Amino acid sequence: MPDASPPLPRPDALTEAFWDACRRRELVVSCCADCGHLFLPPGPCCPRCWSPGVAPRPVSGEGRVYSFCVYRRSYHPAFPAPYVVALVQLAEGPRMISNVVGCAPEAVHVDMPVRVRFDAVGEFSLPRFEPLGAGGGGS
Repeated sequence: MPDASPPLPRPDALTEAFWDACRRRELVVSCCADCGHLFLPPGPCCPRCWSPGVAPRPVSGEGRVYSFCVYRRSYHPAFPAPYVVALVQLAEGPRMISNVVGCAPEAVHVDMPVRVRFDAVGEFSLPRFEPLGAGGGGS
């Protein structure tokens, strides 16, 4: 039988703060101390002004679906179809790729309000998004 364990992140010096925050059930993005730009994924410098002065900053975890795709075929045993992969525009500006869960794939739509939730998988808490508000059916 194939391994049904999902592939998990491999934190490094740049991403460790992000994954540590997720364990605390907190979503963080990188913030430039010089120009205030918020960005994901974490990097060694600000992609706007190239300042090396970046640090993690907590964000609300709320946002909207910017774009999405419904996968109707399983490409890994840990991800049974159908499932949604989405680009979520966080309320504070940065966009991140994750899953939309807690509703039928057919209910997901562009501009759908969502909020982060953290699902324990192995030693990680993975950020996924669920519908926010009426008709969401979040779990």
